[in-house]
Amino acid sequence: MSAPSQLAMLSEMARDARDQAGQLLAGERQSERQVASQLESLNRYRLEYAERLQQAMREGIDPASMHNYQQFLASLDTALQRARQALDAQQQRVQQRQQQWQHEQKRLSAFDTLVSRRDVERQRQEERREQRTSDEMAAGRLLRQRAGDAL
Repeated sequence: MSAPSQLAMLSEMARDARDQAGQLLAGERQSERQVASQLESLNRYRLEYAERLQQAMREGIDPASMHNYQQFLASLDTALQRARQALDAQQQRVQQRQQQWQHEQKRLSAFDTLVSRRDVERQRQEERREQRTSDEMAAGRLLRQRAGDAL
């Protein structure tokens, strides 16, 4: 396998790895949005339930109902704490996937730079070849012209 085709293969593999990392990052971001949405819903529900308790206290509430409200609010607080922890963990996963994607993007950029340099060098060599051919043809014409002038 020639060096250019090896480099093209490596570049394609790096592109695939970058794309896969991008897909994984997108999935983690979607999960982050879902977890954040669940946390927001829990927060809203907890606020609504606390308002119900306040309303019930204004209207008068028996001790057993008061205890039930407090127990339920405590369970909501526990659920909120777990949801915040889940969001923190998910945000860390997103950050890790972001770093992985950036790593793969840098790797791809390095291969693309090598391919570009190789192409520039190939073009430069082609231009030199064309210039040599042109110079040789001009020199041949000049020699023929001088030979024709000498006769």
